[in-house]
Amino acid sequence: MWYNQLHGNEAARKDKRGVSAGKGEETVKIACVGDNCIDYYRETGKTYPGGNAVNVAGYIRRLGEESAYIGPVGDDAFGKTITDALREKGVDVSHVRVEDGSTAVSYVAVADGERVFTGFEEGVMADFRPGEDDIDFICAHDLAVAGVWGHAESALPAIRERGIPTAYDASEDPFGPTAQSALPHSVLFFFSAGAIGEEALREKLRMLREGGADMVIATRGGQGSMAYDGKDFYTEGIVPVEVVDTMGAGDSYIAGFVVAWLKGLPVQACMRAGAENAAVTIGYSGA
Repeated sequence: MWYNQLHGNEAARKDKRGVSAGKGEETVKIACVGDNCIDYYRETGKTYPGGNAVNVAGYIRRLGEESAYIGPVGDDAFGKTITDALREKGVDVSHVRVEDGSTAVSYVAVADGERVFTGFEEGVMADFRPGEDDIDFICAHDLAVAGVWGHAESALPAIRERGIPTAYDASEDPFGPTAQSALPHSVLFFFSAGAIGEEALREKLRMLREGGADMVIATRGGQGSMAYDGKDFYTEGIVPVEVVDTMGAGDSYIAGFVVAWLKGLPVQACMRAGAENAAVTIGYSGA
């Protein structure tokens, strides 16, 4: 399994391309494929670029690593806003498609610092599926990140077959049909557990791990996170910070985790890196 390949002895630390998988201090390159949207805050009328893949790409750049975003935007002002924001942060946008139609919009409210989604218009994202050219581009990176809203599940088997590890965010629906179709092709499988007891969460992690992922990681809001690799359970707390807006917290956790993981750090250190990156994001408004 990929986790054992990347975290075993040096002889096992070779991927299918014959390249050392533990990157150490070397810069990593991560492809983020799938959803983008404009987060529209109803109370204030403010808008921010968002979407799982867009957010993760931006947070990876914030950590000083290389990232690319692959996905479609509409030929409207919101589409330009997203592309310009990614470009300004240094994200590779060479595989962003500009299509006739509207960019996705997610309507958001904030109550006591917690973001609440109140509506969604999918726009041109509805018909997105990664093509062969997209897959070729993704496979020039060290890891591919996708999520449950991004319509990238069909590409995951081909990406894995070509030796590229994958990370998937199932959000709050890890047992839904979309996430389940991605599970057997995911090296790292993330989901949001919400308020659930520890033993019940362990059982969920076991079930998902048996579904084919090498490692399953659950974020738990203020309770931190828990991971399971088929052998051991790992828990990590949060980094205390004044909460302004939790939008993007899970995405920034994923970015921190996968960067640390690619560099060959232990699981606990990967979880801590995720928590530290999330703490930065929840200290300001918008993702």
